[in-house]
Amino acid sequence: MDAPDPLRTALAERFGHQEFRGFQREVIEHLLAGGDALVLLPTGGGKSLCYQLPALLLDGVTVVLSPLIALMQDQVDALRRRGLPATFVNSSLTRAEREKRVADVVAGKVKLLYVTPERFRKPEFVEAIGRVRVSLLAVDEAHCVSAWGHDFRPEYGRIGRIRDLLGRPPTVALTATATTETQADVRARLGLEGARLFAGGIERPNLHLAVREVASDDERFDRLVTLIRGIAGPGIVYVALIKDLRDLQDRLLRVGIDVLTYHGDLDPRERRRVQREFLDADDRVVLATNAFGMGIDKPDIRFVVHAQVPGSVESLFQEIGRAGRDGAPSYCELLYLEEHLSIQRQFVEWANPDARFVRGVFDVLARWGETLHARELDDLRNELLVKNRSDGRVETTLALLTAEGVLDGSFERRDLAIVRPLESGEEERVVSSGKRDRDLRRLLEVVRYVQESGCRKRAIHGYFGLDWPAGRACGACDRCADEESVLASFEPRRAASAASGDDAAPVKVGDWIRVKKRFVVTVKSVTRKPTGGWVVQGQSAGDFKIRAYDLGKVGWERMG
Repeated sequence: MDAPDPLRTALAERFGHQEFRGFQREVIEHLLAGGDALVLLPTGGGKSLCYQLPALLLDGVTVVLSPLIALMQDQVDALRRRGLPATFVNSSLTRAEREKRVADVVAGKVKLLYVTPERFRKPEFVEAIGRVRVSLLAVDEAHCVSAWGHDFRPEYGRIGRIRDLLGRPPTVALTATATTETQADVRARLGLEGARLFAGGIERPNLHLAVREVASDDERFDRLVTLIRGIAGPGIVYVALIKDLRDLQDRLLRVGIDVLTYHGDLDPRERRRVQREFLDADDRVVLATNAFGMGIDKPDIRFVVHAQVPGSVESLFQEIGRAGRDGAPSYCELLYLEEHLSIQRQFVEWANPDARFVRGVFDVLARWGETLHARELDDLRNELLVKNRSDGRVETTLALLTAEGVLDGSFERRDLAIVRPLESGEEERVVSSGKRDRDLRRLLEVVRYVQESGCRKRAIHGYFGLDWPAGRACGACDRCADEESVLASFEPRRAASAASGDDAAPVKVGDWIRVKKRFVVTVKSVTRKPTGGWVVQGQSAGDFKIRAYDLGKVGWERMG
């Protein structure tokens, strides 16, 4: 008779799985023995279990550092549905809720605590966490630690200090996307030079990868229509700019294709509504900026299309990795229009303000003094930006100064405050030397991927420093398989997704309407509800805020 296997028993009882995947068991055993680890697994590869199961078996609390509030909420909700003792503490909660949850942690009622790195700026939180035993530190989306990574978040640069604050517990850093250069930087910043590397490869055999070079925006649009109509099931279309996303939605509605939209200009309630509708439906398509997807746990996404060039191969790989987590065939295509490279080049400039700009931001905030709490982000943009009000350098600088402890709070919460002066010459240190050039080189690698004449999966493996067997064809990319045959193998979308006649949208993007007989708004997006009717995102002419209006529930009239 076989001896009992405690880990398999815990896996079955706590998570309902009968077998570990890949090297999950090796990682878990290593962490339970007190080791540090750097884990590289593709999106959907089972990274979370690598720290969630040890957390339940170790004495004390496991602290999980996560970059996004929505991401941690989804993970905690999934754990709670299984009856597992997990919670999160972040700014989405009221003060009373935060205090109650921290008290539960101190009382030993919680095994998994999800927080953002920013939470460690709160003295009361640091004092409370100092009263518990932290048995494991998990750093999710660890590539955000590195200024060399594709999604650097300044606050993540403080995690090395947070680890010291927690007494340097065993630590696991997890990511799906890290080049060898980024891996080395993560190790150095977290003090994980001796951590064991677990690299599971990045191949997802069920994902078909393709690139379609297009000569015009019309050609790009026609191809997108072909893909949406040709592949049934949920899909994500990534667009870099919000204004282009809105234009694309309007054009799709005009040809009878109904889509959801998700971007940073939507209010939080509308973003949650869109996300929930996408997760619950079996055939919805969402047009989204890269703000959508991290933490989206939907196994049956059948296609991911990049309608504009992504900023890096890492971003491309992370986003296509959201398709086909159920193991069924899924299609991923990049629509490459060369002129779109200028969008990403502009993003690189916005993500890399120079020292002079950083000093300028601080000087304006200091000059405002006691009136700072009454100011808005647009006031700061108006002071510093002459031509392009959408220039993102202001937001980047605020994040950098907050990570350095110069600022605290935010314009959105109306609690932005100067904590300490920006010392003379400190702006030079705040700005990451060489990051702009690395970001531009990363964009060049996307162009190389587009122009790749051989197997695309081999090219991606090479980019991440992983081996690929000589002469092997993946059979699942546009260089190794017949493209039209692959597309023909998918079930086409049902005609019911089209809108025509009386079911066509009553307004279009750009229209002016009057809502509730007094609010004049311009239409920014139009979304059909599954139950019938239409929801409009409209920007008010009075305060310029964007709000959602259900046209079937509010009185409205077209203007002009």
